[in-house]
Amino acid sequence: MDNAAREDQEATPTGALAEALVAALAVGRELTTGTVADYIPELARVNPDNFALAACTVDGDQESVGDAAVEFTLQSLSKPFVYARALQRKGVEAVHQRVGVEPTGDPFDSIIRLDAAKRPHNPMVNAGALAVTSLLIDEGAEGSAQRGAAMVDLFSAFAGRSLSGIDESVYQSERATGHRNRAIAHLLNNFQILAAPVEDALDLYFQQCSVRVTAPDLAVMAATLAAGGWNPVTGRRVLEPHRVPPVLTLMFICGLYDDSGRFALEVGLPAKSGVSGGILAVVPGRMGLAAYAPRLDEHGNSVRGLAALRHLSATLALHTFACPASSQGE
Repeated sequence: MDNAAREDQEATPTGALAEALVAALAVGRELTTGTVADYIPELARVNPDNFALAACTVDGDQESVGDAAVEFTLQSLSKPFVYARALQRKGVEAVHQRVGVEPTGDPFDSIIRLDAAKRPHNPMVNAGALAVTSLLIDEGAEGSAQRGAAMVDLFSAFAGRSLSGIDESVYQSERATGHRNRAIAHLLNNFQILAAPVEDALDLYFQQCSVRVTAPDLAVMAATLAAGGWNPVTGRRVLEPHRVPPVLTLMFICGLYDDSGRFALEVGLPAKSGVSGGILAVVPGRMGLAAYAPRLDEHGNSVRGLAALRHLSATLALHTFACPASSQGE
């Protein structure tokens, strides 16, 4: 752990939200099960004991505990924001001609099953994400580096700061070993779902997955969705407000792979996970939450991150469908 990360870990913030984060960190630290993702060689090299939690309110107040300065790559955490960008640039009809809105119950990297309209089921699985990413490529207009830089700019706008960029080692590792995603892309191309050449779509997808962030970055990104597309740190509109509900809806029903239903039941928040160990969750109108811990369960979700978010939801009464006790009859 570097000195900045250790200072973040040893700092004890104050306030009710910060106290809840400290308690959730303690809950998560009790768990030592799970393994880091190793199908992407570079991800297998991370410190499995990294653990950070962060929150950002829609007023821009931020709190973080643990290894909050440690960077990791977005992986599937990129999918809601790329979907949002595609909705904003292309419109809902054009996007949903190529990708559906139904959960699959399958692992995130399943070789594609298409829906009745011959589309991937949703944008939160790899097949759907590749279809969405392909929509952001204007053939011949930009090269790989420029398209990658545009992705970094997109995520930076949501994060409220200039992110450090693409992790070149992870990007090259994904390009060299991403045979399953390559197979999915060729199947999509066979059904004329991709809006760009296969290699261009794959290249941009590998780049978006390889952008570096921290847990506090994720919390601000989530808070921007919680605030209806306004970044609460910069005060700038990143996403049109009517584009936010589709994103949050698909996060709620599809965001945690084939464990999305249980998470929705127990935690009750729109969320998205990634195999780097990150999870972001949105409390609409209130705040964004983020967790980072690389050990994953059998579904590809962070073991400690899930436990921490369950604790925060219960402690702070964040479940979307939790109703206040009625005072009627008292």
